[in-house]
Formats: sequence, C-alpha cells, structure tokens
Amino acid sequence: MNTNIKDEDQNRHTKQRTTYLILWALCISHLFNDTFQSLIAASYPLLKQSLLLSFTQIGLIATTFQALSIFQPIVGWYTDKHPHPYSLPIGMSSTLVGIILLSQAWNFPLILVSVALIGFGSAVFHPESSRIAYIASGGQFGLAQSLFQVGGNAGSSLGPLLAVILIAPYGQKNIAWFGIAVFCAILFMIPIGHWYAGKLKQIKQPEKKEQKNSNTAHLQLSKYNVIVSIAILLLLVFSKNVYTVSLTNFYTFYLIEKFNVSVQYSQFYLFIFLFSVAAGTIVGGPIGDKIGRKYVIWVSILGAAPFTLLLPYVDSLWGTCLLTVIIGAVMASSFPAILIYAQELVPGRVGTIAGLFFGFSFGVGGIASAFLGGLADHGGIESVYDICSFMPLLGIITWFLPNIRTK
Repeated sequence: MNTNIKDEDQNRHTKQRTTYLILWALCISHLFNDTFQSLIAASYPLLKQSLLLSFTQIGLIATTFQALSIFQPIVGWYTDKHPHPYSLPIGMSSTLVGIILLSQAWNFPLILVSVALIGFGSAVFHPESSRIAYIASGGQFGLAQSLFQVGGNAGSSLGPLLAVILIAPYGQKNIAWFGIAVFCAILFMIPIGHWYAGKLKQIKQPEKKEQKNSNTAHLQLSKYNVIVSIAILLLLVFSKNVYTVSLTNFYTFYLIEKFNVSVQYSQFYLFIFLFSVAAGTIVGGPIGDKIGRKYVIWVSILGAAPFTLLLPYVDSLWGTCLLTVIIGAVMASSFPAILIYAQELVPGRVGTIAGLFFGFSFGVGGIASAFLGGLADHGGIESVYDICSFMPLLGIITWFLPNIRTK
C-alpha cells in the first residue's frame, strides 16, 4: 500500500491521541478481573481434596464458570447500541459475591453457584472493556488490545501464586480475603467509567468516520468472504483454547501424577506457565500493527505445534516446564491479532466482535474442560496431553484468510 507525507502526518497525529493512561488502567482492571478468575482453577486441587471431587466434577466446575460466556456476545451487541460506562464496576460486584460464596461453599452445588457468579462478572467485563480499549487506542488497535490482554494474562498467572501463599496452607476460607481486593477493583474501575462517559458524548460521529476511513480493506471482501473468515478465526481460537485449557485446568494434576511434585510446587509451575502467556500476549498486537495480523496468527498457532507434539514424551520436570513456557508465549500472541483482525473485517461492531470472540473462547474452554476431565478420569491425566498435542496443527487453515492491511 502506497504511503505519502499526508498519511505519515495522520499516523503521527493518531498515535498522539492514544490515551495510554486509560489503556494502563484497563490493563490493571483486567489484571484484577482475571486474577479472581484464575483463583477458581488454582483452587481445584484444594477443592478436589477437601470435598472429594472427581476429575469430571472439576471439569463441570470449569464448564459452569465458562458457560456464562454465552452472555458476552449479547453484552457486546447491546453495548454497541447502548454503551454503559459503569458496566465494569457493576460486573465486578457480581464477582465480589461469587468470591465470598466460594470461600464458604461446603458442597458441590454451592461451588457451581459461586463460580457462575464470578463467570457472569467476567462476561460483563470483557466486551465493554475491550471496546473502551479500542476507543482509547488512537488507531494503534493491536497495541491497545495487547496491553489490555497482558493485564488479563498477568492476572491469570498471579492467581496460582497467590493460591500457594494464601489459600493452600490455610484452606478454602482464606479465599474470602480476596473480597477486599475485589472491592478495591470496583473503586478503581469507577474513574474509567467517568472517562468513558465523557468520551461517549464526543466520539459517536467521529468514531464512525474513523472506522470508515481506517478499515477500507473490508470493502473489497464480499459478505460471504467475511463470514468464512470469521468462521476460520473462530476455529483458530478453538484450537488454541482447547490446548490452553488443558494446561490451565489440568497441568497441576499432570505434574503431581507424572513427577510426584507437591500441590504447592505444582501451583508454582502453573504460575510460570501463565506468566509466559502474559509475556507472549504483549508481542502479538504491536507486531500485527506493523507486518499484518495474518503472519502473527500463522506463527503463534501453527508454530506451537512442534512443541506441543513433543511435550508428552519429555520425562524431565524442567524439560516439561521449558516446553510449556515456549508453548504459552508462542500461542498467547495469537489472540490480540485474531481479535483485531476480526474487528477490521466487521468495522463498527467492536463490542459485538469482542463479545463473540471472548465468549466463544470461554465457551470452548468450558466444553473442553468437561470433556478433558472425563478423559482424565477414564484414560489417565497423561492421555489429555497425548490428544491435545495435535490441536495447534489446525493453524494450517490460516492459509485461507485473506490478506488485509489497513492504515
């Protein structure tokens, strides 16, 4: 695509309008939200032991939590038409109730109710916060989405570490202490709502013009091609998330069974994996802004396949840890690129697309968790990684995505 001095001046002006303060505030908010989410997975070994749960029940807990993701596309579609600046603290209030209930739950049904409340809070948070990040990006959509996502992945990595320090030694009731952090997160999100409310009054028409001018590539695609491209992107998210869920929800059990590590040490290794995911997330968006998102998707999904295929055959703890770090960092870079690519295909539907992809991501995770839990019960925990190792090979379908580049 040809560029000229006018384009360069426009790009510099766009970058100056990037609201980094809001982007970092969203990053921290996402960190809070996903830290509380990851406490659920981090608490699985403790809950399994104290309540004598099966792997199937563990999978159902994950399914219940992630099944609430069905609300995310609905929230995104609704807020595209009727934005709600204070939806973030409202959603986090549901998480607060869920965290407190989880700390006191004495049976399996109550655990399901508590994780459903946390899941609902997350379903409200993701589409609208992603939309705010888009508005604050100033045109650097990949960078904004990566900053937003890295907060969530960093929070996911902190959950297991905090579980080791505050929950595992003292028991389930200590989860209630995180209610204080949830309340602080609610207070932190209120100023974001103030900024968003003010921004909504001045951006409605300019935003439509920007989307029309900055997303011209989609006009060259037919409606059929756009639908096919969205379907391919969803399949890529499916392949990524099935494998990621196998590590997020069952990695601790894999390490405990195969290498005989303690529950505390298994959480530490889970933290290392999730931290690598956070580190990898920050790369995908900015690189996609520069070289094109399709190339990032190619490398991040299909490029992880050699490592996932090797993992089941590694018999050393540190070798396993190293491979999972590589897998986590490589695969994590795909989601910001996939999400922004989809938003470029369907401009003007930022919340709807964010809700669709976040919701689909969580929904796939929930279904996969139930399936993989049953597989672990019947075939052993190692069979999970034998089967899931082939999932990144689906990255080959990236070939069928059109090459779109936008200014």
